[in-house]
Amino acid sequence: MNNAARIVLATLLVFTGSSMAQLKVMISGGFSGAYRQVLPEFEKANGITVTTLSGASQGSGPLTIASQLKAGTAVDVVILSREGLTDLINEGRIIAGTDKDLATVPIGAAVKSGSPRPDVATVEAFRQTLLGTKAVAIPGSTSGIFLRDKVFPKLGVAGKINVKVAERGSQTAAMGASGEADLVLLPVSEIFSAGGLDYVGRIPDELQLIQVFSAAVVSGSTQVEMGRKLIKLLGGEHARAAIEKSGMDPVKPPAQ
Repeated sequence: MNNAARIVLATLLVFTGSSMAQLKVMISGGFSGAYRQVLPEFEKANGITVTTLSGASQGSGPLTIASQLKAGTAVDVVILSREGLTDLINEGRIIAGTDKDLATVPIGAAVKSGSPRPDVATVEAFRQTLLGTKAVAIPGSTSGIFLRDKVFPKLGVAGKINVKVAERGSQTAAMGASGEADLVLLPVSEIFSAGGLDYVGRIPDELQLIQVFSAAVVSGSTQVEMGRKLIKLLGGEHARAAIEKSGMDPVKPPAQ
């Protein structure tokens, strides 16, 4: 075999090997900002290509992570709210012992960029702000379910305000950015990653849901160890800056 043939063969082997190194991740919007900041370094360090798919943590539509898994979408790792992950664990779709909490985030309020910022600092101020809106946009996933079922009835505004529900947080943010809704309620991290919105502040603690975003390896994955490696990175000190930049707080490791 001459030198030219050896070079061609080596190139093919490298290409074939790298093309086999694939990891598929499905992630909801809340943690996606931090995830995308650390992903390139993970791919480079491990010589792997990560394909990232998107889905809602909870809800009833076809774009939820659960719906896509049920439809046969092949995924190695899921990253979503702890509530959504618990549903998947109960359905037997997660490899036992691979789940890990990564970060927490509160619900915040936002308006279209340049719009006056309403008062959401106290329970009564938030209630009056809701009653004064033309439309409030919430996601159909975990935080929106909590707002619809718990917060709005508690404030006595259920049925008195125009609530627009989108299946995904990105769609919710888009309704605010376009002016279709004059108030957006989302996990703070999704507000930070959206364009066309001004962050107003977090809703009052008495009404708050501190969401936990978690990751796990999906049953049937052929990349279990690499999936565990990614989850360890996302839940470790290396991802702290990216998590905090996204408006989230890293989950503290359990005391030894």
